[in-house]
Amino acid sequence: MENKIYFTITGTGFFEGDEFFEKDMEVLLEKEPDNKYDHEAILVKMPGIGKVGHVANSCSTVIGESYSAGRIYDKIGDTAVGKVLYKMPRGILCKLVKPVDEIKF
Repeated sequence: MENKIYFTITGTGFFEGDEFFEKDMEVLLEKEPDNKYDHEAILVKMPGIGKVGHVANSCSTVIGESYSAGRIYDKIGDTAVGKVLYKMPRGILCKLVKPVDEIKF
């Protein structure tokens, strides 16, 4: 991908927590159009674990230069891959790296 697109993983406390996240881990992004709270929701998954959070979608949950889920939603297909950059107190900062068909999950 030419342009760097950053995003924040939030809501990890509703799933498995954030203790296991490490720099350079790859995460799967999956659109969740049937989400009853947000029609632009993007679920974050990891192999062997499953659901681990969502891409942040409000100005109070995005970190730094992160795009919100609403800004990313139309830039990806149904799935994409991100890479963890930093684990921070308010969320996990990641970078969008490639479409899902380029990685083996």
